[in-house]
Amino acid sequence: MIRPRPSLGLLDRVLRILFPGVLLLLLNGCSSVSYYTQLASGQWQLLRAREPVSSVIADPHRDQKLRAHLVESQKARTFASQQLHLPDNQSYRLYADIGRPFVVWNVFVTPEFSLKQQNHCFPVAGCVAYRGYYSQSAARGEAALQRVQGMDVSIGGVEAYSTLGWFNDPIMSSMMGWGDERLATLIFHELAHQRIYVKDDTEFNESFATFVEQEGTRQWRAYRSLPPDTGTQAQRRDQFIQLVLNARTRLENLYTLPLPPEQMRQRKAAEFERMRGEYRQLRDSQWAGDKRYDAWIYAPMNNARLLPFGLYDQWVPAFAALFKQVGGDWVKFYTQVEKLGATPVEQRKATLRNLTD
Repeated sequence: MIRPRPSLGLLDRVLRILFPGVLLLLLNGCSSVSYYTQLASGQWQLLRAREPVSSVIADPHRDQKLRAHLVESQKARTFASQQLHLPDNQSYRLYADIGRPFVVWNVFVTPEFSLKQQNHCFPVAGCVAYRGYYSQSAARGEAALQRVQGMDVSIGGVEAYSTLGWFNDPIMSSMMGWGDERLATLIFHELAHQRIYVKDDTEFNESFATFVEQEGTRQWRAYRSLPPDTGTQAQRRDQFIQLVLNARTRLENLYTLPLPPEQMRQRKAAEFERMRGEYRQLRDSQWAGDKRYDAWIYAPMNNARLLPFGLYDQWVPAFAALFKQVGGDWVKFYTQVEKLGATPVEQRKATLRNLTD
């Protein structure tokens, strides 16, 4: 494993020596050489684009808005290590202009009549519910191939990701369209993945990182003497997620029925329309007409588009309960999460369910 190092130049020299070995490791574990080659190439290009944030901030020729945004990001980055006890390394103390709106595009795939995701396994990260592509055209090509095979497919752009401590992850230009606080929450989230990551359990990892993001942001606001977030946007987000999860549950029940394909398609379409109707009622009666989710809800719908819902939020209440149990002590919290992550998966899920009861 390549450990984070404070010197970007030294890290680059190490990577020049070790990167072919990393590529070989990937290729030895894959069924598609071209897919893993684009992963290795994309990651290498990202690493080569990095530069110290301090250099960007100090350069008067760089965009002033960018420099100011990065100044604020470094305050949050320091807070993450000093107050949230997240890894203290060079991650997010570097910047990379990647020249595109997303760093990767994830392709989610399910069967036509199932919400069981198509998992993909990797030597380091373990199994995840998607395939990532550094090229949007490559992601679209994979999606087209899956559709020909009768699968439900969805493509989602991703502004940032974590290499789990293998490399010093940079703040990317794809992240710079957010406000200062949203960028801070992203840094907390991605550093949480570096702090604890359990192979082959996407729901556990993302829920843990989401809790760290949410609680870390609450403490970050208090640290800056800002009033607590009113929670309106978060409440609407949670209501929307629950609406989608309810639709998922109904679809899962539907797919267990012994129906002929055409009738199943009709019932499936009806469930999506029911979800849209419930959304309209929620939007118009409780949200004062807030249309922030209109684009998503009215786009062509299939099973794969529902997959990300639940991956990031399912166990957040359980982690919140665990954090409360240890008196809000971050170090004790991480210790308990690590112990939980080391238990067998079924025992782990049972513990998480008990925490939410």
